[in-house]
Amino acid sequence: MSIYKRRGIRWAAAILSLLVALAISGCGDKAPDTLDAIKKRGKVIAGVKYDTKLFGLQDPATGKVEGFDIDIAKALAKKVLGDETKVELKEVTSKTRIPLLQNGDIDLIIATMTINEERKKQVDFSDVYFEAGQSLLVKKGSPIQGLESLTKDSKVLAVKGSTSAKNIREKAPDATVLEFENYQDAFTALKAGQGDALTTDNSILLGMQQQDSNYVLVGGNFTDEPYGIAIRKGDTEFVNTVNELLKEMKDSGEYDKLYEQWMGIKPE
Repeated sequence: MSIYKRRGIRWAAAILSLLVALAISGCGDKAPDTLDAIKKRGKVIAGVKYDTKLFGLQDPATGKVEGFDIDIAKALAKKVLGDETKVELKEVTSKTRIPLLQNGDIDLIIATMTINEERKKQVDFSDVYFEAGQSLLVKKGSPIQGLESLTKDSKVLAVKGSTSAKNIREKAPDATVLEFENYQDAFTALKAGQGDALTTDNSILLGMQQQDSNYVLVGGNFTDEPYGIAIRKGDTEFVNTVNELLKEMKDSGEYDKLYEQWMGIKPE
């Protein structure tokens, strides 16, 4: 065999190896196709809260989960599959929701999730679907009436993985912050006297206040917490579909109807 033929064979082998590597690399970088998966499966799998009154709360007697976020999930199932009942609800917490989405266990997160720059590195977000703000919940008659009342002796309860825990440490650095797995555990701890205040979004705290009128919101909002629906990174088609849904709901008045139904007030 001539030297030229040997060189030609080596070049051909090198080019083939390069093409195979590029093909493998391309497969690894392929954007997720959630819409196609939903249609093939015949249901939407939504990650929602089970412990958050007004947004996603499970009735211990019936096992039924209800709330504003749940109704958004049903509306998406109706848009994509033509039937609002074709939705499977999977419980998430602030700590577990992003890993469950990234692992493909759920199609999207609709769970009082604040849009921020850190989370944008891990997931894509829909347009804002709810405007909230962080506040404090205390027992009636508490000397704590806002951030300025928190001292080195104050114990503030929060939830693991939430922006609220990070924010309260920044805004009340002298206070002790105790973190719990979910909102109901934190609220139970507050009622048991394990802390002086509970902090999270005002919309969530409002639900707790409705559960027990011995507790009240104080101090107003000290952050802006725009909620978004989280979708796997790079799934632009699904993000667009969800944004279309939100626009359609707002244009038709369905959004305002659900907002008033669950929050008890009309959206601003």
